[in-house]
Amino acid sequence: MEGGIAALHDRARSGKPPIYDAGDLRDRIRKQLELTPPEGLSSWDGRTLAQALGVSDDAIWRILRKEGIQLRRMRSWCVSTDPEFAAKAADVIGLYLGPPTNALVLSIDEKPSIQALERKIGYVHTSSGKIVRGIKSTYRRHGTVNLFAALNVATGVIQSKVTAVKKRPDFQAFLDDVVAEVPVNQEIHVILDNYATHKRNDDWLARHPNVHFHFTPTSASWLNQVEIWFGIFTRKTLNGASFQSTEQLTQAIKAFVKHYNKTAAPFIWRKREARGAQLRNTIVNLCN
Repeated sequence: MEGGIAALHDRARSGKPPIYDAGDLRDRIRKQLELTPPEGLSSWDGRTLAQALGVSDDAIWRILRKEGIQLRRMRSWCVSTDPEFAAKAADVIGLYLGPPTNALVLSIDEKPSIQALERKIGYVHTSSGKIVRGIKSTYRRHGTVNLFAALNVATGVIQSKVTAVKKRPDFQAFLDDVVAEVPVNQEIHVILDNYATHKRNDDWLARHPNVHFHFTPTSASWLNQVEIWFGIFTRKTLNGASFQSTEQLTQAIKAFVKHYNKTAAPFIWRKREARGAQLRNTIVNLCN
């Protein structure tokens, strides 16, 4: 009568007393994750953490979920240690954002050792009632090919060449094909990564004074826009495919390039900003 309608609800209860101090266990888990996992294991998991700390699996997983720590989910990164990173990156990005007047800017690289794999593929009706693509786990190898590609940064059009190997003479022969269609008085700026084949081409450059090479910083080939196109090509042509010979693979590559160029468009270069929340999403920073 005194509490009114609100008194119909249960009062707060203390519940079962906690076995572990949540704050202390959280700190112990964080410190343990910084230590080397048990011998024979590449990383910690819930059970090994529980055994190392002498607590229950459930207690470990409650803390991990609350802190957003995902032991099996991974992200990779590549940090360039090039002392001239800023200058080289600015040079390359400058060609994307403000190319020289009347000059041709090309992004060139190769995708080596593309395998011609033959395997059975189709659609499978699963026990859950879903229909998914099915790929047989076993396959036959029919050799490999190498793909050179030049991306016209201004238009997005791709010029390609399939070769058996990727040695320096093959690279120079591809460059010959690329520059053959460009007037000799037009400047060509070529963006390349630091692969050995791309270096020591002074003899070729001497014969083509209108061509200038620009190299990305070491461990920063992601600055080369043609890598974006290679990702598109891999997803649309190679993933889940079956080829009975390198000739069939080569024809598939040429067909994709021809189809892609019909609607080709330049990539819009954007810089992704690493925000504070992303920088804190590491075990080390969680401990600090």
